[in-house]
Amino acid sequence: MKNRINQIIFIVTISLFMTACHDDLDQNPIDPDSFTEQDVFANVTEAKGALAKLYASLALTGQNGGDAGAADIPDIDQGFSQYTRMLFNLNELTTDHAVVGWGDPGLPDMHGLYWSAGNDFTGAMYLRLAQEVSFTNAFIQNASLLADAEAQTFIAEARFLRAFAYYNLIDFYANVPLVTQITTDLPSQSNRAELFDFVESELLEIQDLLLDSNEYGRVDKVAAWALLSKLYLNAEVWTGTPRYADCITYSNNVMNSSYVINMNDANGNGTAYDELFLADNNSNGAQNEFIFALNFDGIQSQTYGGSTFLVHGATGGTMDPTSLGINGGWGGYRTTKALVEKFETGAIDLASLNNSLGGTLSDWGLVGDATENSWDGPDMEMYEIASNQYALYAELNDGFMKFRFNEDWGVNYGDTDADGSLEAGGDNIAVTAGTYLITLDLDNLTYYLEEVVASGDKRGMFYTDGQSLEIESIPPFNQGYAVTKFKNIDSNGNPGNDSTGDFVDTDLPIIRLAEIYLNYAEANLRGGGGDIGTAVSKINELRERAFGDASGNITASDLDLDFVLDERSRELYWEGQRRTDLIRYDRFTTETYLWPFKGNQPNGTSTSSFRNIFPIPTNTISTNPNLIQNEGY
Repeated sequence: MKNRINQIIFIVTISLFMTACHDDLDQNPIDPDSFTEQDVFANVTEAKGALAKLYASLALTGQNGGDAGAADIPDIDQGFSQYTRMLFNLNELTTDHAVVGWGDPGLPDMHGLYWSAGNDFTGAMYLRLAQEVSFTNAFIQNASLLADAEAQTFIAEARFLRAFAYYNLIDFYANVPLVTQITTDLPSQSNRAELFDFVESELLEIQDLLLDSNEYGRVDKVAAWALLSKLYLNAEVWTGTPRYADCITYSNNVMNSSYVINMNDANGNGTAYDELFLADNNSNGAQNEFIFALNFDGIQSQTYGGSTFLVHGATGGTMDPTSLGINGGWGGYRTTKALVEKFETGAIDLASLNNSLGGTLSDWGLVGDATENSWDGPDMEMYEIASNQYALYAELNDGFMKFRFNEDWGVNYGDTDADGSLEAGGDNIAVTAGTYLITLDLDNLTYYLEEVVASGDKRGMFYTDGQSLEIESIPPFNQGYAVTKFKNIDSNGNPGNDSTGDFVDTDLPIIRLAEIYLNYAEANLRGGGGDIGTAVSKINELRERAFGDASGNITASDLDLDFVLDERSRELYWEGQRRTDLIRYDRFTTETYLWPFKGNQPNGTSTSSFRNIFPIPTNTISTNPNLIQNEGY
């Protein structure tokens, strides 16, 4: 379906979704090669092409690739108006997750939290979502004339996409018109509760109309459950009524479905997390975690938004663009120390490791200036783990060491030829500083030093060379760590399909199973029921993937709301979730949580609470007298 969508989107024109305002315009075209609604909705095969346009309008911005014209929305920059690019600017750039050095009018306002009603970026998202509502309404009306059962599935998918658009509109703008029919009348304004009820009822109605499973790139019934999980998690903020029990119910439905957390470490780097954001994430195992994803291809579906924006926009300074599968960076986006410091670098618990050996302390030990007590001793005693077999986890320094018995130079071993074989009274053994598992085999007179590396949380993918952790001034790219989470290389290290390196293949997950795990845990802690043991187990599943082992696992005593918020940051950063999460925790505009340049202050400051929602665009207000601007704007 990914390729099918990419091939179709350039064929189906925007005119297919426009309804004439007057009868005298409702005429068949003179040009026999032109395509009209009559053609597109003649049968289900053609209607599937129109369905592809509904998905594509969230991924792309017009009928031609990149910025090559035929924009879906006139008088707006195609490159920056793409949905996921705006999702990043509204939900990540406004938070502790990102800053940007570009000076485009209105863009610095986003991180500084001082945007106005005329801001181009908040306006672009409103128009993009309104367009999706318009497209889906037109599709539903036209496809309803088809009697085929498959057409009813298409309509259910279109209703999901419309509900998804309204989910976003509720989040960003709160009070917008609810329009479900093609009309030329100026719509009236609905409030958040009314919009919430509409999205909820639509998803409940279509859950059994959607397929149990669908082609990659299209939604199924699990997607409806997942969006309900997200909706109910935010119900208390959006309607004043908590719905955490419902969040638990639909999160459970998702967790019991066929979707699974990706554990396929396809590139062998010790974690399967990075596979989620590589150019082959539609086939490397990550796709099994993606409940709803937008598809991108560097040849078939070119855009300066999407993953092309995320990879190019975050590349600059001394970074090597080719290592990310692109031809150059735009030098714009970095992150703040508030995100960087949420990741656990990992620590090695030597006592626990030595206890795990299962042996008993012996008279054999390590001596030398590489050991903690140098040549004077006492020696670092080893554990006898079997007859004539000894082992010890130890922190060693740059220097030399030997093995000796009972702290007596009368019985000692060294390595004269530096070949791993021991000789009585042999030469000192050279050691490079580090943590090691040291083993001694007296039967074969051999030894081995295996370096032990702290696992740590591998989800934190940052480029630090030449980059400062502290941000003193936002414009220079070297202020703040760069983020390398998204790459245009596949699991084998090969670049994406576009040989020029301009456009990126990486698909972007909009909803994935890991988020639903975290929804469940948060709803449980907020009194929604469920099981704390399940919440801990699901979070540990994510952390075992992140750490590459169980060293980052938690217990029920570790799990509280603050932990879940930080875990959401670690797991979902730069995926368009953060602002919504901070608002739910009452930390977006308040002084409860500050980050660098929040409120346009280097150390951060609180801002007015009206900024928890964005303004309805000034132009929209001026053309529709039925609309009232959101408070504060």
